[in-house]
Amino acid sequence: MSDVSPPVLGGCRLLGPFADPHDPLQRALSVQARALGLDVRHASGEGGRRVYRLEGEGMQPAHCSITGWASDAPRAISEFTLQAACGLMAVHGRASGQAQAIDLDYLTNVAASLVLTGLMASALGRLRGSKAVECSLSLPGAGLLCISQYLAGATAEEGAEQLPAGCSSARLRPPFISADGVAFELETLDAGPWLAFWEALGVSRADSCNGWQGFLLRYARAIAPMPEALCQALAALPYGQIVQHCAAAGMAITAVHDLAQRSALAAPGDSPWSFDLHPAKSPPRPCTQALPLDGLRVIESCRRIQGPLAGHLLATLGAQVTRVEMPGGDPLRGMTPLAQGCSVRFDALNGLKSAVELDLKSAFEREQLRQSVCDADVFLHNWAPGKAEALSLDQPDLAAVNPALIYAYAGGWGDAEVPAGLPGTDFTVQAWSGVAHLIGQGDGNPGGSLFTVLDVFGGVIAAQGVVAALLARHLRGCAGRMDSSLLGAADVLCRSRLARVQEARTGVFQCKDVSLAIDCSAAHDLQTVRRLFDLPAQSPWQDMREPLQEQLSRQTAGHWQSLLFASHVPVAVVWQDLAQLHHDPRLAPWLASGSYTRVLSPWRFT
Repeated sequence: MSDVSPPVLGGCRLLGPFADPHDPLQRALSVQARALGLDVRHASGEGGRRVYRLEGEGMQPAHCSITGWASDAPRAISEFTLQAACGLMAVHGRASGQAQAIDLDYLTNVAASLVLTGLMASALGRLRGSKAVECSLSLPGAGLLCISQYLAGATAEEGAEQLPAGCSSARLRPPFISADGVAFELETLDAGPWLAFWEALGVSRADSCNGWQGFLLRYARAIAPMPEALCQALAALPYGQIVQHCAAAGMAITAVHDLAQRSALAAPGDSPWSFDLHPAKSPPRPCTQALPLDGLRVIESCRRIQGPLAGHLLATLGAQVTRVEMPGGDPLRGMTPLAQGCSVRFDALNGLKSAVELDLKSAFEREQLRQSVCDADVFLHNWAPGKAEALSLDQPDLAAVNPALIYAYAGGWGDAEVPAGLPGTDFTVQAWSGVAHLIGQGDGNPGGSLFTVLDVFGGVIAAQGVVAALLARHLRGCAGRMDSSLLGAADVLCRSRLARVQEARTGVFQCKDVSLAIDCSAAHDLQTVRRLFDLPAQSPWQDMREPLQEQLSRQTAGHWQSLLFASHVPVAVVWQDLAQLHHDPRLAPWLASGSYTRVLSPWRFT
C-alpha cells in the first residue's frame, strides 16, 4: 500500500490574515491548517474583512469570509461574548453555579474547523462542477450549532425543558472528590455496575436509583444532580479504595488530570486526525447544486452525539446521508421531549438524514450493508474499539467492495494507551486529557463541563477530516481511512489554551434588567471602556470591575450593548433562557422556528 499522507493536503496553500499573534482565531486556523498539510501564508484582508483563500495545483481557488453579527465583519465579537450570546454560558452554567464561560478557546476552534471545512468543501464542489464561488461562515451560526440539541430541548412545543443556569448544584455533581482530595469521573453505560458499586459502599437503593437517573441523562441535559448520600460516601474514602470498588463492580474510573499529569501518561498529539490513504480512482460525482457535497453519498452508523453531528454537518453541506439503525430504530428517537413522535434532540442532529434498519449481528444484513457501500463515498462509524473487525466491516473489508471509499472512524481515544476498560466517552476523556482541569480552573469547580464539550467538537473535527479526505481523493486520486477521536479534539483545545499570550480581561455584569458580558482583553478595548465610563486611564481591570458594575446597574443591558458595540468593544447580553434566543435579531438568521427551534447551517454558499 502506498501511503500518500501525511500531509493529506500537502501542496495546497491557505492564505489570509495571520499577522496578529494575539488573535486566537488566526492561531486556531493556522494550527489546524498545518495539521492538514496546508502551507499557511499571510495575506491582508480586503477592507478589514476576514477572507481566507484555499488554493493548489489542479483546483480553482476557494474563498471563505468570516462574518460576525448580521453581515458585518467579525468586529465587536470574541470567544467570551459569543459564548454569552449563543447560550453556551447558560448551558455550561446549568451545573457550574451560574452562567459563565468555558475557559477555553472553544468556539474559536469550532469556527476555525468550520472555516476550513467550508473552504475544502467549496473547492471540492467546484472541482465537481458546482457554480457556487463564494463561501461564508457565521461566527454566531457556529456558536448556535454547538448548543443545537439543548436548544431543541428548551423549545419543544410540548414538554420543553426549563433548565436555567444554576438550576443544579455545582457541588452535588460529577466529578466527585475522594477523602484524599482526588477529583475523578465515574463512567458506566449500564445500570447494573452503577447499582452494585453504590450497594458495596452502603448507599441505599433509593439514593443510587435517583443518582442513576441524573447520571444517565447528563449527556442530554448538561446537569447530573446527585443525592448528597452518594457524594458523602465517596468523600469518606481514599481514591485508591474507590478504584478497587470500581474494579469489583465493573465501573470505570479516571482521575481528573492536570496537564503535567496528562503529559506524563501520553504527550498530547500534534494532529486530531490520522489518514491512511492509498491510490484509488475517484468516481465521477457531478455537483449540480450550490451545496458543495451534492451528489456524494454517506452511510453513517453512529450513536449519541459525536458521529451523528459529523453526519449532520456532511448533510448540511449537501451530502445524501443514510443512517444505519438497529431493528426498531435508534432508542434515542424516543427520548423526551418529543415533536411529531420523535425526540427533538435526536432530530436536531439527524433530521436531514434518511434511515435504514439493519441487524449487524446477522451475516445476511451485514452483506446488505456491504452492498450499500459499493456506491457510497463515505462510511462513517463510531463503534466501540474492535467491533468493526469483529463484524468484518473494517476498512480493508469495505475497501474490497469499494476501493474509492473514504472509511471514517470517529473514536474516543485514538491510538493513546489508556487503562483497559476506560470508555472513550465525553466526560472520561475530558477528565483524562486535562480539559476538565482547565475548565475547572476557570470557573472554580473541581472539574469539567457537563456540556458535551468533546462530543460536539469531536463531531466537527470528524466532519472536517472526512471533507479533507474527499478533497484529497479528487486531487490526488487516493482513498482509504480517516481516524479522528475525542482525545484528538481535547488535545487541540489544550494546546490552544496553553498558547494564549493575552491576559483575559472579561466579566459578566448585572445591568438594570439582565446580565451583560464584556471583553476588554485587547488593550484598545480596555482603553475604550475606561474612556466611556470615565475611569482612570491606567487603572487595572480588577480595579475597574466594581465601579463598572455600579454604573452598568443604572441602565438596561440593551442600552450598554448598543453603546459598547458602537465603539467596537466585544459585548453581548448573557442569555439565560435558551427559549429566548430566537428573539435576538442578531441570532435570528441562523434559527428556524417550528415544533422546536432548529439551528440552520452556519455556512452560506453563493
